[in-house]
Amino acid sequence: MIKAVLLDLDGTLLNRDASLKYFLEAQYERLYQYLGHIPIEKYTSRFIELDQRGYVGKDLVYQQLIIELNISGISRESLHQDYINEFSNCCVPFPNLINMLESLKDRSIRLGIITNGKGKFQMDNIKALGIENYFDTILISEREGIKKPNPEIFKRALSKLDAAAYESMYVGDHPENDVLGSINVGMLAVWKKDIYWGHAEANFVINDLMDLLKMVESQKGRT
Repeated sequence: MIKAVLLDLDGTLLNRDASLKYFLEAQYERLYQYLGHIPIEKYTSRFIELDQRGYVGKDLVYQQLIIELNISGISRESLHQDYINEFSNCCVPFPNLINMLESLKDRSIRLGIITNGKGKFQMDNIKALGIENYFDTILISEREGIKKPNPEIFKRALSKLDAAAYESMYVGDHPENDVLGSINVGMLAVWKKDIYWGHAEANFVINDLMDLLKMVESQKGRT
């Protein structure tokens, strides 16, 4: 029986691709005096390429954009700070996010988030999605001093939820950080399918967040 469900943030609860595109279009308009000489499609597409799904630091992304796209009059630090300040205003949830969380709460499932990233930035995004109060614990790698797939961050979250690994699920989109990381501590791993990553060796695969309820129900009576 499942007592706890832990979830990733970016690519699992937060539709980062849609959020980033929304943010970049807004940034382009907001800073048009510096960016207007660049076609908006080129600005957004090149940022997304350089960003590599969030795995490249934004200071490096903006530094490269300034060089490639001949951006002047504004520094990479200012562009990066605009990203930090404004991204949460562009957060797009995946469908059925709130319904899924409420359904799990109705089943008395303990809920947690484990996400890599900066503390305040990720908390701002969680609050922007309106989901902070659904979770019994939230672990962000910067604040914890460790990040996925390090087993310790999973164990720390389980301890906070007073749940054993074998009675817990972890849901995420990244094959190594989320799926393999949680399997290595004895949790059931649920891969939120993402064609960007291709394939993951998970216990379960879901396409929609509400599919998670079926996974939880399937474990009833199992020990």
